[in-house]
Order: sequence, then structure tokens, then C-alpha cells
Amino acid sequence: MTDSTMPAPALLAWAGKELGVPVSVTADAPHPRRTPCGNSRGNPRVWVLRRPDGALFHLKVSPQPLAYERETLALRHAVPALGAGRAPQLRASNPEHLALLLTTVPGRPLRQLAVSPAGEVRAHRQGGVLLARLHEAGDLSGPRRTEAERALWAAADCAGPLLRRAGDRITTAEHRYVRDLTERLRILPPLPLAFVHGAARPRNLLWSRSTEQAGWIGFERARFAAAVQDFVQMSCGVWADRPDLRAACFQGYGRRLLPEERHALKALAALDAVSCLVRGPALADHEITARGRRTLDRLMAGVFV
Repeated sequence: MTDSTMPAPALLAWAGKELGVPVSVTADAPHPRRTPCGNSRGNPRVWVLRRPDGALFHLKVSPQPLAYERETLALRHAVPALGAGRAPQLRASNPEHLALLLTTVPGRPLRQLAVSPAGEVRAHRQGGVLLARLHEAGDLSGPRRTEAERALWAAADCAGPLLRRAGDRITTAEHRYVRDLTERLRILPPLPLAFVHGAARPRNLLWSRSTEQAGWIGFERARFAAAVQDFVQMSCGVWADRPDLRAACFQGYGRRLLPEERHALKALAALDAVSCLVRGPALADHEITARGRRTLDRLMAGVFV
């Protein structure tokens, strides 16, 4: 690694002090993230640190204060409910550098592994179990409940700016469909609220082949919201071709979505599709663009589940 990819010396010294011994950097792992409404948040930086005894930790620097604040809150107050080895544990935080020192979680991102279909089913079922624990862990009182109750309205507010930016990438009929669908988010009855992961997708779902256990990472978008918001990205992604994974996740989660939640999921998927059609061309990322087009086509054809 070059000096430009290494942590700042002061940051590395802080991590060593927190762990009680000097540490070495063994890997540099950029951790890209994107936001709703098509706005890039920048890329967190993640390094793997090794103690002299061989123990590994992750040093993560958030790209902006909101991501740092959200992940710190999640790691302190909700993520421990997932259990040991199922999510990172916070060893220390450094607000000056927006840095987090985390334990490692066994396994690798599911999307990076060649796992049998049966193994993927087990991973998604366990992922659903863990999401249920996370959703129940947050304290939904006072302003946090208000934040969660307003989450779908906030999502609906994204529709106008997104549709304007999409321009002629979507047809007039698609524009009208997305607008009508997202406006319904404002008139839905109260939906189950939760402390959501915010980026529940295969790249954040870890799977350990040796223990056959799943875990979640990447909590910088965790927040109080409608529980259904945690199922958008997988519904628009891997679940499109694998309904068995969707069924496994909800089996682990312990319940199916309510009819009102299914309506919300369609509207949120429409927003995700338009966001992809904005971001993909801007980033020259054909995979993102294709995902958005496929989701919107499925919605228009009435086959989105």
C-alpha cells in the first residue's frame, strides 16, 4: 500500500492505543455506499488491522458526520442484539476523525462467495432472523418514533427531484406511474416501525462456510424507519431471480409483510429504480442502470412481488 492509502499516522496511533498494543495495517478495503434520492455520500475507508497476537480488527473512517453518527448509534444501542459474531462490536470511536474501531465478523460477503443454492437459502434465512432482532432493538420513543413515522413521507419527497433528474430515461407513462405510486406513501395507514439496517443487501450479508453462520455489517445507514424499508434493495436485486431466498428471509424474519407494507414496498422499489437510472449513467455503471430498468419494467408489467 502507498502512503496515500494508509491511515493517517495519528489515526493508526489512536487505534493502537485503544487496543493496548501497536498494530499493523494488513489490507485496504474501500467500502462504497450510495444514498437514496440519487445522491452520493462518498466512500468510507476501511482498513484491516492486526495485533501482534494475530487478532484482526477493522478501522473504518466515515465520509461524513451523519454516517458516523448513525453507525455509532447502531453499534452502541441496537447491533449488540444480533449476538456475538453476527455483527461488528464497537471497540472505540473517534469523532474528530469520524473513525470507528471494530471487531471483525467471521465470513465474507455473500455476493463474493460461490455458495450452493441451499447455502444461500440458509444465509438469507439467518439474515432474516438477525434483521428481526435488529428491528426490535431500537428504542422507539420520543423523537425517534417521530423520525420513523415520517420516513415514508421523506421517501415520497424524493420522487419529484429524482423524476426531474431522470428526464427522458423514463417514459411519460413510467413517470406518471412512479409519481402516483409514491404519492400513496402519504396515505397509507401506520406501518410497523423499526430500527432498520438501511443497506440490507448481499454485500453486507456475511456468510461463514466454516460455522455456517450469517452476519451483517455496514450500519452507516441504520436509522428509525418503517420496517419494510429494509427489504427494498434485496427485492430489487437478488430476490428478483430467487424467490426462494425471499421466502427464506421472511421465514427467518418470523412474519410476512402486511398488505399495506407490500404497497409501500412497490413504491419504494419504484424510487430505487429511478434512482438507479439516474446514478447508473452518471457513474457509467451498467449494472446499476440495468437494475433500475429491470425493476421499473417488472413494476410496470405487474410482476414485482
